[in-house]
Amino acid sequence: MDFDQETSIESRSGATLHLYVTEAENEPRGTVLVFHGLAEHAGRYGRFARDLAALGFHVLAHDHRGHGSTVAPDAPLRRFAVKGGAEKLLRDCHAVHLHAEETFGELPLVVFGHSLGGTIALNYGERYGRRLAGLCVWNADLSHGMERRLGRFALKAEKALKGSDVASDLSQRVMFGAWAKSVSPRRTQFDWLSHDEAVVDAYIRDPLCGFTPTVSMMEDIAKLVFEAGSKAGLSLLPPHLPIHLLGGSKDPATRGGKAIGELAEAMQALDCDHVETHVIDGARHETLMEIEPIRAAAMRSLERFLIAATDGDAAAGAS
Repeated sequence: MDFDQETSIESRSGATLHLYVTEAENEPRGTVLVFHGLAEHAGRYGRFARDLAALGFHVLAHDHRGHGSTVAPDAPLRRFAVKGGAEKLLRDCHAVHLHAEETFGELPLVVFGHSLGGTIALNYGERYGRRLAGLCVWNADLSHGMERRLGRFALKAEKALKGSDVASDLSQRVMFGAWAKSVSPRRTQFDWLSHDEAVVDAYIRDPLCGFTPTVSMMEDIAKLVFEAGSKAGLSLLPPHLPIHLLGGSKDPATRGGKAIGELAEAMQALDCDHVETHVIDGARHETLMEIEPIRAAAMRSLERFLIAATDGDAAAGAS
């Protein structure tokens, strides 16, 4: 299913953002901004947008810089920016937020992010959470374990040896290669994404999906993970902001959903009192692209959350 419309908007970061929009099918109750994951693009979220539109939500999803059809002088495919990529990503997200308010008015607004998009969403919530009715972080690992710390040092070494504007072999080995091995037997190297073979095949055929990020892109991602998942970062979340965390029990990118519980505990230790967690049994990484009834279970939890978060009294209490 496709979005209602495609357009472009200018960001103060210098990017021309490719934007997908689907409007609510009935009386609007709110707006949802969708932040897509690494090595994919927002056009893949058309079915999700239709589901939310049927509930009464306007949906806006943009291609991040270095992805899809968004263009920027400093961001060819696979690179966020020559310098300051993490900050520019957040500026782009804010540009979409402002566009949503200009287009649809100041309806309750929820940010939803999948995988890398979940990491970006958490960073965004820490910065602009008081303007949000809710925050959804799906399929993202924000932990700061020893492997993550060693990974940052390894990225620096890779950059010193090869430069920043080249494919990161480290990310291919440590992330995508390792995640591929989590499924055995496997039909393709991307079976870890979903049990739905049609989804996996479409991903493989898509020239804008499945690329290996550059070293500089991986450095920016590491920065986003460490800043958002740190105690200092999490302490910036408004205590009463409704937060929906979700992972899959078969998702190697969240260690079978363990990362979701760890993030919830870290948030609750800092007095975030509206955090709910869901680990969907059997779900691989792309929960929104899963077979039924796996996808349906995830969507039911999200629908309940969105309706509660954008209820008039709840939305007012979170502001």
